[in-house]
Amino acid sequence: MGLSFDKALGIHPAALQLRLSRAELIAANLANVDTPNFQAKDIDFAAEMQRSLHKNSAMLPEVKYRLPFQPATDGNTVALDVEQANFSQNALDFQTSMKFLNAKFVGLKQAIEGK
Repeated sequence: MGLSFDKALGIHPAALQLRLSRAELIAANLANVDTPNFQAKDIDFAAEMQRSLHKNSAMLPEVKYRLPFQPATDGNTVALDVEQANFSQNALDFQTSMKFLNAKFVGLKQAIEGK
């Protein structure tokens, strides 16, 4: 009987990949906070997780432009406080997913060792 890591690890690898992609987008938003006409981008995490569960394959997430609460006169849609809060929340969510994945590996190790 073979071991399927996809089944054993569940949704956690896909969640980590999406969190990583989202962190890169938010970091780019933060880096361009003063760039005229820069459009802030983000990923709808819940929708992308649903999509990845139904497709059962690795795919690029759909990136969307964020609607600004108050557009800047230079056309930049990055709100520094919003991006910082999103980055912090995404980092916490990434750590949580990593802990779940680590617990899965510990469980698999114990099962292999017969404990």
